[in-house]
Amino acid sequence: MEPGYDKVGWHASDTHPLSFDDVRVPYENLLGERGRGYAGFLRILDEGRIAIAAVATGAAQGCVDESLRYARSRPAFGSAIIDYQSVSFKIARMQARAHTARLAYYHAAALLLAGKPFKTEASIAKLIASEAAMDNARDATQIFGGAGFMNESPVARQYRDSKILEIGEGTSEVQLMLIARR
Repeated sequence: MEPGYDKVGWHASDTHPLSFDDVRVPYENLLGERGRGYAGFLRILDEGRIAIAAVATGAAQGCVDESLRYARSRPAFGSAIIDYQSVSFKIARMQARAHTARLAYYHAAALLLAGKPFKTEASIAKLIASEAAMDNARDATQIFGGAGFMNESPVARQYRDSKILEIGEGTSEVQLMLIARR
């Protein structure tokens, strides 16, 4: 194992490059059927997209919750900022994104658990949820203003951590390609 990466986000996830040279795996230690590793890898990616969608949905909802808490307590010009339509509508849109993401990943997970085809739905869920997380993190940072730009801010962490959700298990562009093909 090599030294860990210095990542922008996900600091709680220790990530290291790992390489194997001149390694032979005895037959009894093979995972799955010989010669079918790539197919297994693709299946794991499809299932992983649902997991990423679940994580992203939690991140999107977390941004809503933090924004509501902050907007209710932050005064500006004699009123809490939640009372201003520009802020309340932004939070409403954030909640709609989180709700849509939740429905998408629940649907994909239900298909997987029922043993039905789920690849397209997994890609849709991953696309919708990861973009909701990033969009909500951006909007939450805007609601928090300067406080949202500070590293100790909960929305700053969401902003840093959400970007990888649009990348891992296939970028948004890859998800669009997969959805369009099916």
